[in-house]
Amino acid sequence: MRVLAIDPGFGRCGFAVVDRVNGKEKWINSMCVETSSKLDFYARLAGVANECSRLITEFKPDTIALEKLFVSNNQKTAMNVAEVRGALIYVAHEAGLPIYEYTPMQVKAAVTGWGGSDKTAVSRLLHALLKIDKKVLLDDEYDAIGIAVTHLASVR
Repeated sequence: MRVLAIDPGFGRCGFAVVDRVNGKEKWINSMCVETSSKLDFYARLAGVANECSRLITEFKPDTIALEKLFVSNNQKTAMNVAEVRGALIYVAHEAGLPIYEYTPMQVKAAVTGWGGSDKTAVSRLLHALLKIDKKVLLDDEYDAIGIAVTHLASVR
């Protein structure tokens, strides 16, 4: 089973492709797509959606896993992230892929065993669980990898 996992955002959007091979998770690829703040929101939204579509075509996942929207104090940002999620859900639906959603707490619990873990613990344990063949620089990419691991653990 191959999952394309996404940590949705319009400034930065994390993507990860993880397989389950012989009962073990295997990292395939991950990245963080960044859009320019000089672009209007709609151009940024289109850029993220187009990248998702490209990744679906390139990696041919069996399913999509998304982080559920975490409501922040900044309502404008939350609304924009909700719109990005909608565009990503549309892209996945148009590709005929099932969509699953996980909260940040579910991801932390699946990766570390405790839903209150910090990002350092999550990233350290992701490296222990998977052979990640690159240097991950941004939390959004780690979040996407964690979403993938959570999904694969939940569908065992």
